[in-house]
Parts: sequence; C-alpha cells; structure tokens
Amino acid sequence: MVDPYQALGVGKGASEKEIKSAYRKLAKELHPDRNKDNPKATERFSDVTKAYDLLLDKDKRAQFDRGEIDAEGNPTAPFGFGGGGYQRGPGGQQHDFGNAGADFGDIFEGLFGGGGSSPFGGRQRSAPPPKGANVSYRLKVEFIAAATLQKQRITLEDGKTIDLSLPKGVEEGTQMRLSGKGRQGPGGNGDAIVTIHINSHPFFERDGDNIRLQLPISLKEAVEGAKVKVPTVDGPVMLSIPAGSDSGKTLRLKNKGFHGKSGVRGNQLVTLMITLPDNDEKLAEFVKDWDPKDNPRASMGV
Repeated sequence: MVDPYQALGVGKGASEKEIKSAYRKLAKELHPDRNKDNPKATERFSDVTKAYDLLLDKDKRAQFDRGEIDAEGNPTAPFGFGGGGYQRGPGGQQHDFGNAGADFGDIFEGLFGGGGSSPFGGRQRSAPPPKGANVSYRLKVEFIAAATLQKQRITLEDGKTIDLSLPKGVEEGTQMRLSGKGRQGPGGNGDAIVTIHINSHPFFERDGDNIRLQLPISLKEAVEGAKVKVPTVDGPVMLSIPAGSDSGKTLRLKNKGFHGKSGVRGNQLVTLMITLPDNDEKLAEFVKDWDPKDNPRASMGV
C-alpha cells in the first residue's frame, strides 16, 4: 500500500486545490493510453487515483490521518485513538495504545466487550461498524459523447448495470462517486469511484470548453465565398464562408462545444485551410500569367 500523500507528492497539510492540481498533473503523465508499454506507469496511475479518492473525501482523509483506516480505505482497527503503534488484544482485535492521554474506559471497552462500564468506571463508547471498501472504475468515453453529455452504461463489480449521467464540465480525469455502489461491509456499502477518460477524435480537438476543427476548402470557395457543410458534435450544419477568405481564418459556430461547469456551452472554432487540387492544368495556366498586386509577406518586412 502506498501512502496517499507520497503517491500525490503533497504534504499532509495540502489543500483540496493542491491535491486536485497534483492529481491532474500525474494523471496526464501516467495515463495508460500514453504508457501502453509501461506497466509500472499503469500501476502508479492506479495508486495515484486511489490516493486522490481518499484524500478528497474529508471524512476518509481524517480517518487516515488518525490511523483508523489504511491507504486502501480499509479499517486498521475497530477502535483507534490516533498516533502510536498498534498492539493485538484478546480475540485478535487491534487496539491503539499509542495515545497516553486516551481515556482508559475507552481502551478497556475493546478488551471486555460492549455494554455497561469498564472495570475502572469509564463510560463505554462504541465505534460505528466500518463500511465496505470503495471500488474504482475506469470509464472510457467517446469525444462526441462527452461533449454532448450522452449517458454511459457501466457494469459494476456485482454484475449490475447502470446508466451514468455525465456532469457538466466533464474532462479528462473527472471522478464521479456513486454512493453505496461499492463492496458490502458491516456498516453498509462503500462507494464506486468512476474516473472518466475521454478518447481523442480524428478531427475534433478540445480547447477548454471550445472545440477546434480545421476545415479544408477549395480555392474557388475561398475566393468567391460559399456555403459548405461542416461536421459538429451535434451533427452537420451549414457554414457561410466569406468571399476572399484566407487560409487560417477562423469562424465561430456558437454553442457547439462542451458543456461548461457553469452551464454555459462553448463554441466550435472552425479554421479554414485552403486545399489546392492535384495536377489542375487550368489553374496552373492561370497563375502562370497572373501577377498579384499585393505581397503576402509585406507585413514581415520581406
């Protein structure tokens, strides 16, 4: 088991923002898609994800800091007082004797069973039974499905399937907690932690909440202007290309990007790329005697 603080490279006093920042950086570096031939990176990615899950849960983080659970989220002992080492008590139970200021009634409670008071008159307090372990899942989502928030069907460890609604602002490494969908335990089920991984797309590229697309157009369409069909994550739409458009000119299709966390949807940014035809004799003959008036490199001083 890897210490979650060491796994993320943060100190015990790290803020939630620092934990998230450390996780995102490591998740991109250790992503299995980038390390297909590096099983150690995949193993470390799993450790980093588990560490992030534990430290982002305020209750579990506090339990870990007190020594009540281990790095896997499993209870280390039914009764813990934080700090110090553990010693075995009768019946194989573990008890923490590392805190010299602990109430002796609490200590002997674990040794003599529940109910009543201890031999020293201390009032007994019963710790709640531990929940079952959390279960981590890795869900690959297609680019278009993530942009349009299409529901994703996943199969849990127990064989049950559920339709998962993606949250607004979903991005690479987003984690979703499914309460009570983990393993069974005396105090109830643990949770399922789903980490989202968004697949790349052949021609769409994400830029924050916007989507970028390089659109090939003909020389005739660039010179004369035209209305052309353009792919978007919502399906093809018609786009008006202004006459005299240069290669590299960017046009905007409003509200065709990703859904942001605030509920505002990004745009699709279409960059025009003029594509010349192969072996076009008429075009070659035309430019042979054509003397353009403007120097396209004048702004560069050459």
